[in-house]
Amino acid sequence: MFDLRRREFITLLGGAAAWPLAARAQQPAMPVIGYLSSRSPDETAHLVAAFRRGLGENGFVEGQNVTIEYRWALGQYDQLPAMALELVRHPVTVLTTTGAEPSAFAAKAATSTIPIVFTTGDDPVKQGLVASYNRPGGNATGVRLLTDPAEPKRLALLRELVPQATTIGVLLNPGFSESASQLRDVQEAMPTLNLQVHILRASTDREIESAFGEVAAQGIQALAVAGDPFFDTCRSRKFNPAGLVR
Repeated sequence: MFDLRRREFITLLGGAAAWPLAARAQQPAMPVIGYLSSRSPDETAHLVAAFRRGLGENGFVEGQNVTIEYRWALGQYDQLPAMALELVRHPVTVLTTTGAEPSAFAAKAATSTIPIVFTTGDDPVKQGLVASYNRPGGNATGVRLLTDPAEPKRLALLRELVPQATTIGVLLNPGFSESASQLRDVQEAMPTLNLQVHILRASTDREIESAFGEVAAQGIQALAVAGDPFFDTCRSRKFNPAGLVR
């Protein structure tokens, strides 16, 4: 785990009162957290509640002594850079990014001075988000979640859940920054599965519908969906091969 110490995060907020007069004149009356997510507010309500609870445990209550500015990309990664710049210009005291790498990259491109706290499913050093685990350097730090390396595990679990399947599909989002490494992981796992595996790709609602049509046309008996914030935003919707969203 690559972690920002709680005390350091709280200091970023509480330290606003100790800034020089000229700096304080450019800051809002209370510290502002920029919350940048590549996902949607509905399907991440539990994460936002946990975030607020963590702040409350350290004496910060939204609307009382801290403000949170939310920006939601709803799985549309191309919207993140403009949202990050908007938060930087607000300005915010600290940027919190969620929804994997796309929001973290957008925040890092938007500012080299405002502290950034991110979550990522891959190696942040390899991605260039930080210099090293022990000495991240720059203005970004955060937590690594072991989600991207889990694609072979998803396939193995699908194999156990549907043992009679001989043909399965894997749905990837080519617009996701980690899709290439996800594909490599899947391809490396394929020889051990003794299955016919179809790689499907989708980065829009319409492409998801087309992918489901291919599932039906190819006789795919089970489908593994790769970890991706865009797919997370679609989890409550129902699609069908005819191209209709119900």
